[in-house]
Amino acid sequence: MYKIIDVKDTVRVDPEKFNMGLEKSVYESLREKYEGLLNPDIGFILSVEDVVNVGEGKVLPEDGAAYYPAEFEMLVFEPQEHEVVIGEVVDVTEFGGFVRIGPIDALIHISQVMDDYVNYDEKNDSLDGKESGKRLKNGDLVRARIISVSYSKDNKVGLTMKQPRLGALKWLEDEDKEDEEE
Repeated sequence: MYKIIDVKDTVRVDPEKFNMGLEKSVYESLREKYEGLLNPDIGFILSVEDVVNVGEGKVLPEDGAAYYPAEFEMLVFEPQEHEVVIGEVVDVTEFGGFVRIGPIDALIHISQVMDDYVNYDEKNDSLDGKESGKRLKNGDLVRARIISVSYSKDNKVGLTMKQPRLGALKWLEDEDKEDEEE
């Protein structure tokens, strides 16, 4: 889930940023400090959006930098269990497919791709359903449900497509056409 959160923190502004103006130097320092980080409590920090308030700064003699208390907004992505997401298949392997959802790649294990026996086709780099004839390959857009989130050393997100109205978007379109014809 994408969300904007309000944060209060003290930020260090290097002396080389003093000529930028207070708001800009604080904004740039916050971006350097936070953007691209993973915080298990709030998710993946995508960007610092706005500096709302900057307090009075202090210069430490042994450092030379200025420290400012600041209130600001950040855009974060926090995958939530049970959340339905849309993403693009970016890699297919013999054990499943990786789907890019926001800033991360989540795994759909081969057992969670579809209600069918699934084979890995190395030649076509795809996962194929034996009875259904469905195929999952790189570049496919899919709708999936998040079933696990782990912020361990590897930051893993697990997905499933074995529930109604989940799967490759082209499969769902084909199902809709079949329903209309009946």
